[in-house]
Amino acid sequence: MNIRSFTFALLMLVSLGAAAERIKDLATVLGVRENQLLGYGLVVGLDGSGDQTTQTPFTVQSTVTMLAQMGVTLPPGTSLQLKNVAAVTVTASLPPFIRPGQTVDITVSSIGNAKSLRGGTLVMTPLKGADGQVYAMAQGNLLVSGAGAAAGGSKTQINHLSVGRIPGGATVERSVPTALGQGEYIYLELNTADFTTATRLADAIDRDIAAPVGTAAALDARTIQVRAPEGSARVVFISRIENLEVDAAAGSAKVIVNARTGSVVMNQHVALDNCAVAHGNLTVVISSENTVSQPAPLSGGQTVGVTNASVEITADKGSLLSLKRGVDLGEVVKALNSIGATPQDMLAILQAMKAAGALRAELEII
Repeated sequence: MNIRSFTFALLMLVSLGAAAERIKDLATVLGVRENQLLGYGLVVGLDGSGDQTTQTPFTVQSTVTMLAQMGVTLPPGTSLQLKNVAAVTVTASLPPFIRPGQTVDITVSSIGNAKSLRGGTLVMTPLKGADGQVYAMAQGNLLVSGAGAAAGGSKTQINHLSVGRIPGGATVERSVPTALGQGEYIYLELNTADFTTATRLADAIDRDIAAPVGTAAALDARTIQVRAPEGSARVVFISRIENLEVDAAAGSAKVIVNARTGSVVMNQHVALDNCAVAHGNLTVVISSENTVSQPAPLSGGQTVGVTNASVEITADKGSLLSLKRGVDLGEVVKALNSIGATPQDMLAILQAMKAAGALRAELEII
């Protein structure tokens, strides 16, 4: 194999049959969601690894504003040369049903040119939602992962030192109302839209909850409307629903190709129609032959048609591979890999097959 060729990583997730899954793994309740929070603040106490203030004037402005709020007034024209301060953004996710006084984890990221946030302390920073309201206050000592190893004048950095976390670093000051449905109904939303799965989910609720027929109805490929009791009984009702098991429908055939690494991922067995592709020094010919299977005399069997598929891949260097019976895309990928095809070759061949209608699957390139 050409040493310059890439190795294809073939990951095949073949659907061998529908498997029962819990509704809580397939769907979520409409309105039960996280909310993103964002804030801007300062990290202090750095060991000379903070922002270079001549290049990040906003760090100086933020420091002056913070000092003014604390009653410290600087003389006009004062030039601050800060080395232990860094301007940062603070992000967090506000879980559903969280109440004031509880804490959430936060992520602190440098937005200036600080070399490291290790050992720093985030000063009190308000975290706002999309509506501009303050929902949490963040403060605390940063936990920055990463290590460096110096040997022979070289340094290896394992992780980013400009991002840190503070477990439980923000205290919730305002909760977000979460409504479990609207009126007498709640709505379940499938994580992946599918008409068959939505119908099966609605049928499972009607069948296993001992509710009147029509309690659950699939409104579309993603949304299921369910009639639910009011008050605290609704929580118990949702708990029973989310633990029901449903046979999720098999997903549509899909092939994902990573053009950078050459990885090919399939979500199920993907067969190919007859086709021939020529690309550079590679030629791919896929064909099927219909034959007749004749049972032995007096055996009671029936005459049936049998389709034998094959694939031949040739290269100018004389390689010839032939795969018989049940040719699928996985065999084609492995055969191309064995003769040294590059990721670019694979990508071009799959695109040509898709354009010709021989690849009956969705092709996604990442």
